[in-house]
Amino acid sequence: MPEDTWGYRPETGYQTGMDLIGFKVEALDGHIGKIDKYSDEVGASCLVVDTGVWIFGKHVLLPAGMISSIDVEDKRVYVEASKSQIESAPEFDRDKHMGDSGYQRLVEEHYGRRAM
Repeated sequence: MPEDTWGYRPETGYQTGMDLIGFKVEALDGHIGKIDKYSDEVGASCLVVDTGVWIFGKHVLLPAGMISSIDVEDKRVYVEASKSQIESAPEFDRDKHMGDSGYQRLVEEHYGRRAM
């Protein structure tokens, strides 16, 4: 886990204001979902990932520090987590978790490190 859980690492290629909505999310062991439109609402330090289709998926918060690289041409974000780790993350509920520091702590603990 990176030192700064909630910050993009320079090597990812992220630039301030970059629109990642709709990009596919690639875990260490394959495709896990796509970046959801709610990412615009949670701030630049994390992304909301839609892990599936229709009623079978869920939304989870993914800290920016989990991103290893961004492929703008192919519209893919590569992350340092397995599919099962992302799928088992605490579910994100926009109405319930916006600005909830307790939820952020749960996410940090799930991915194995507290933010510095």
